Amino acid sequence: MTRPLLRAAVSGLPGYVPGRRSASADVAALASNESHFDPLPSVQARVLDAAHRVHRYPDLSCLALRERIAAEFGLTGADEVVAGPGSVGVLQQVLQAVLDPGDEVVHAWRSFEAYPILIAIAGGVSVPVPLTPDEHHDLPAMLAAIGPATRAVLLCSPNNPTGVAISHRELTAFLDAVPAHVLVVLDEAYIEFVTGPDRADALAAYRRHPNLCVLRTFSKAYGLAGLRVGYAIAQTELAEGARRTAIPFGVTALAQDAAIASLDARDEISHRVAEVVTERAYLAAGLRSQGRHVPDSAANFVWLRLDDDAVRRTVEALAAADILVRAYPGDGIRITVADRATSDRVLAALPLLVR
Repeated sequence: MTRPLLRAAVSGLPGYVPGRRSASADVAALASNESHFDPLPSVQARVLDAAHRVHRYPDLSCLALRERIAAEFGLTGADEVVAGPGSVGVLQQVLQAVLDPGDEVVHAWRSFEAYPILIAIAGGVSVPVPLTPDEHHDLPAMLAAIGPATRAVLLCSPNNPTGVAISHRELTAFLDAVPAHVLVVLDEAYIEFVTGPDRADALAAYRRHPNLCVLRTFSKAYGLAGLRVGYAIAQTELAEGARRTAIPFGVTALAQDAAIASLDARDEISHRVAEVVTERAYLAAGLRSQGRHVPDSAANFVWLRLDDDAVRRTVEALAAADILVRAYPGDGIRITVADRATSDRVLAALPLLVR
């Protein structure tokens, strides 16, 4: 019996695996890198006001949001900004704008789980490059992986799920070496949590390298994960192409208004980020005191590299203490940073493991 068939690229796709959830207030949900803070009052007020107009379509072009982002980062104008349903939605638009069937995309692995899925959907071919033993992008190996069929390179900094960031020196050296016709997408979903003197200045690099596209989100530091809004900064031609591939009205009016309100609340967001950074150091130090290897995370989570059996035992021990984390079988677990009480719960649960 004949029937419509899926594309071969789609039938072989793995499904994206979200972090586990629980409706119980007693469960510490540390699997999805969400902000543990309640939405800012000013953002809530803007959303409630916008809710009175949900019977109307949102602005298709997201113009007010794009203009606000352009002003925030000193761009020449909104033409350099792409808005979409989360940074992952914007990345899908970018890949669909640039990839022809069979084009290769180089990316680190392990990195963001959606990368190979989005590449395949766009008709491209993933070229994964293993991380270094210390969980960094292997940038020399990624350069070596660029070939005649390479159309794009994806960098994730800080890397999800390992948390390690690319320094400004490393980024500029890499961009200097990448052929000008190859698009480099720098995914900075966690950039607000990066500290230190060599923090990559992506916008300075963008002004020097026309083949760089910078990807960011309001889901993490800004706490708008449930509204789905992110953006890219790219040269005008690429930005226009990415906007053309978007699903019409994909960014709701509530999301657009909340994102603008979040940018307006810069000082409050910075205070919250500082609290997470402090707690990140506390949790990492506690895990190291137990003899666990924890790479220096620049994100709002920490990473434990573990084998399959240790992943299983760790997840079970934490679940027994009503703590949900993100497991990556064969690689490790990722633990989102929350408040001090939650960190102490994690540290108290982990010593129960047989090591």
